[in-house]
Amino acid sequence: MFSQILATALLSICVLSAAATPMSDETLVSRAAADNTVSITSATNFCMIMPRDPHTNIGDSEHTGGMKTYCSAAGRTSSTQGKFPDNFWSNVAYKTGKGKTGGKYAQLTGCIRPSTLSRLNPSDGGGQYDSSGGAGGHGNPQNSVCTGYKHYVELVEPGENRACIKCCADAADCPTNKDEAGCPKVISGNYFNCS
Repeated sequence: MFSQILATALLSICVLSAAATPMSDETLVSRAAADNTVSITSATNFCMIMPRDPHTNIGDSEHTGGMKTYCSAAGRTSSTQGKFPDNFWSNVAYKTGKGKTGGKYAQLTGCIRPSTLSRLNPSDGGGQYDSSGGAGGHGNPQNSVCTGYKHYVELVEPGENRACIKCCADAADCPTNKDEAGCPKVISGNYFNCS
């Protein structure tokens, strides 16, 4: 009888302790399917969202099931993710730092070769994918995430031979309200005169 009371008391203490322990924002990370997750670790270790179907404009891919994660060879963690060719970027800059309010960020900016990835239409003016915009602020694609960050914004502009992606701890560093402004206005960085 005493052992049952002791076990119940210990269980109650553990539950109450866990409930009372505050969790920092850093520990709350959304989970998403591997083919709905982006990441930036380096210029050669990354994942981005791309159209799921061949030769598709970015805007035309923005529907449920129309988008999929594509990764560099080093960034790929699942067979459900597509694979970028090694020469997808013709010039790329990787940068990390602290944003406007001190939150961390990582980004890639630069020039792409749209014709190397069959998903893209090389003449497409481009569009935006993100974690916090879209219908109800749930992202586009919905519920997509960036590994290790709360927010991301990505623009792919095949007609300009340009792309950019930024993962951010703070939403203010990953604006989703400039989707027609182009990479340099959304994510400042090196674009190498992409043409």
